Amino acid sequence: MAGAMLRRWLSSGLDPRQVTVITRSGRGAPEGVRSLTALPIDDTPAILMPGFKPQQLDDIAPTLAHLRPALLLSILAGVEEQALASRIPADSVVRMMPNLPVAIGQGVTALYTSSTDPAVRAAAEALATPLGIAPWVEDEARFDAVTALAGCGPAFVFRFIDALAQAGAALGLAPELAQRLALATVDGAGAMAMASDASAATLADRVASPGGSTRAGLNVLDADDALLRLMAETLAASERRNREMAAAARG
Repeated sequence: MAGAMLRRWLSSGLDPRQVTVITRSGRGAPEGVRSLTALPIDDTPAILMPGFKPQQLDDIAPTLAHLRPALLLSILAGVEEQALASRIPADSVVRMMPNLPVAIGQGVTALYTSSTDPAVRAAAEALATPLGIAPWVEDEARFDAVTALAGCGPAFVFRFIDALAQAGAALGLAPELAQRLALATVDGAGAMAMASDASAATLADRVASPGGSTRAGLNVLDADDALLRLMAETLAASERRNREMAAAARG
């Protein structure tokens, strides 16, 4: 995810000379970006963004504890602001939760900070805006729910696309054609929903003529709130895992 964000920032005009990437190998950074295996002891970044897995926090944080960046931007799912601040000293901490479409500038990057400093919020927004929409979450307790919906959501949509294509193939369509149709259908429907003032529920009903084929299909999805219950259970499982990771980071 960090790599996808960096590539988008660079394509949006960020000077690669302003960026240092730290990896185990010291290789793989985009052209022009300084790539190292460790940050020099006297080199303190203005902005530090950990891009490792949340489970690696306690292993990696001690190597960063000597730094004091002005801003710590965290994309670590489930790791709360206080847990970050206690391990990596920084003047301010902002949690960011991007999703995969940030790579093409059409993502969601949710933001949270306890800081009331306008400069801190402006700096976070300046980095998040080129990635797509950047809503602020004012209650950190809701950040796990945002992560479940927007952060994990693309994977659920990809799974839906695959299921739609497989269902089309089961009706006799060539798998390649079914895949193209499913992708184009979701792409177009999503763009239409984004551009419409009507809710997605209203748009669905507008497509479905009484007694028609769309209504027959919707009746299956709507029966006993089957789709709604499935998605509620899906997001609840993701939110629960985020809370488990938060509890582990606190400990």
